[in-house]
Amino acid sequence: MKEIFRIAIDGPSGAGKSTIARRIAAELDIDYIDTGAMYRAVGYKMKLQCIVADQKQRLQSMLENTDIDFVNGDIILDGEVVNDKIRTSEISRMASVCSALPEVREKLVDIQRKMGTRKSVIMDGRDIGTNVLRDAEYKFFLTASAEERAGRRYRELLDKGESITREEVLRDIIQRDHNDMTRELNPLTKAEDAVEIDTTGLTIQQVTDRILSYIE
Repeated sequence: MKEIFRIAIDGPSGAGKSTIARRIAAELDIDYIDTGAMYRAVGYKMKLQCIVADQKQRLQSMLENTDIDFVNGDIILDGEVVNDKIRTSEISRMASVCSALPEVREKLVDIQRKMGTRKSVIMDGRDIGTNVLRDAEYKFFLTASAEERAGRRYRELLDKGESITREEVLRDIIQRDHNDMTRELNPLTKAEDAVEIDTTGLTIQQVTDRILSYIE
């Protein structure tokens, strides 16, 4: 039987986690689990159903009837591919809000942990190494300056045709950092046994190669 191993990648918004994790997954032929996309999917469904954070009963009912999976790189929400629908600035903010809700985190962490027991995976997020996969064989913490991260996100949103300024994106990034690092439940922090990599000024390939050198 093939040995199962888990790779955890944490870090703030825009540090390159998803891009790098996809590269690593392809190199090692394992599944990439985009946990941030899972929170985006929940935020998207909350928006569709006009549910706000303090409507606990409606939120719990929604979560009990929510199914999220990954198939060939697509994120599937209740049987529907929602890749592009969850990648807007509005859904980014919704994801940040709902990721602080205990009910949402409990639901998604349960799904994520089950995935990690069935197969080799790489997961990225805010608390993978410190909470979701505490016993992951490999842990990394990616970071970059707020200005660099805002620039990356700004270019990404422009490519998607969104009308937004670089200053607005930077404000969003700074606010999101604050929300993620100060939330009461599993805040963004580097695991003690994680390797920290500052991606400022580095290419995607350079970061990928550095991570692979630790794993291989």
